[in-house]
Amino acid sequence: MASKTPKAKGEMPRLQAQFGEFRVQLQKELGLKNPMQVPHIKKIVVNIGEGDAVENRKALEGAVTDMTLITGQKPIMTRAKKSIATFKLRQGMPIGCAVTLRRQRMYEFLDRFINVAVPRIRDFRGFSPKAFDGRGCYTLGIKEQIIFPEIDYDKVDKIRGMGITIVTSARTDVEAKALLEKFNFPFRK
Repeated sequence: MASKTPKAKGEMPRLQAQFGEFRVQLQKELGLKNPMQVPHIKKIVVNIGEGDAVENRKALEGAVTDMTLITGQKPIMTRAKKSIATFKLRQGMPIGCAVTLRRQRMYEFLDRFINVAVPRIRDFRGFSPKAFDGRGCYTLGIKEQIIFPEIDYDKVDKIRGMGITIVTSARTDVEAKALLEKFNFPFRK
């Protein structure tokens, strides 16, 4: 699972404690009058789309196993919204899996992602600062799930990519970028 040692009751993740420390500083930088206006991370959504699941339903089981190990939470199956004859895809067929992380698991995942997984990416130069959606959400793609230390390279049946969306309460991209920079998110210079 994601967290090998159980947290003692009342103990908060490192990034959550860090957010409490720089919250006032972020409020001053953004020029916000009310402390409740300071942006925070609402949730993190991690998903894997498995195109091979159309021909081979067993292909999705490996994705579910990897996702469970990485996030510490059992994923839900995502299904096709409409039929596409060219891809032999019918409406309702399982084609991927997704996990929504909130509260402590969200901060623990973000901490492991920034400090452990990202440094293991080959030829990494930073994530694009232009990948915000205009409403304060940031989406990025990872090409290999093996950058996470929970994945045993010898037991991997296939290299899979995954999408990670960080949803914040920020109203603008500038606020969201300032928030993520406080968490030492590796943006490209």
